[in-house]
Amino acid sequence: MHTSVAEILLDIDAVKLSPKAPFTWASGIKSPIYCDNRQILGNVEAHRKVIQLLIDEVSSFGEADVIVGTATAGIPHATLIADRLNKPSAYVRGSKKGHGTARQIEGAAVDGKKVIVVEDLISTGGSSLNAVETLRADGAEVIGVIAIFSYGIKGADDKFQTAGCPYKVLCDLDTLLEVVESRGALDTKSAGEVREFRDGL
Repeated sequence: MHTSVAEILLDIDAVKLSPKAPFTWASGIKSPIYCDNRQILGNVEAHRKVIQLLIDEVSSFGEADVIVGTATAGIPHATLIADRLNKPSAYVRGSKKGHGTARQIEGAAVDGKKVIVVEDLISTGGSSLNAVETLRADGAEVIGVIAIFSYGIKGADDKFQTAGCPYKVLCDLDTLLEVVESRGALDTKSAGEVREFRDGL
């Protein structure tokens, strides 16, 4: 795990910690932590560093034909990675659009292609794996999923294993909390409560 990514996320205020007043995730889960990786887009230096780290990790999956972002948060990262690697890009909608061609996958054709999926964040793993299944149904071979941050929920690990899909993240919750504690931004008791919340999911 990259502690530098944890430091970036904290420096640009992408991470909110509030054990006493929990946030609501998109999945409906009440959480003492919220990580908004979209903040990376507003900081040129942070985005440049994160993209390079993603590129370094992407190569470990093997040679991909297409770099695919998840809508909407994964799209800007996937586009930049594809540009740097001189690869075509695409993105996967959460559902088929209700007009025009009613496509769910936009951009480069993926049928018969090896693709890597780029996600900004993995919580339960549901949205990432929905994208994987959509791509597979369209004939793609998904060789891996890469994300900036993961909460490290065991259930997500189990889902990826069941789906037979390898994934990597630049930073996880444990790494983030280590940096938070070293900075004195959260006491040990509160950090423990955040870990207990995650482990209980």
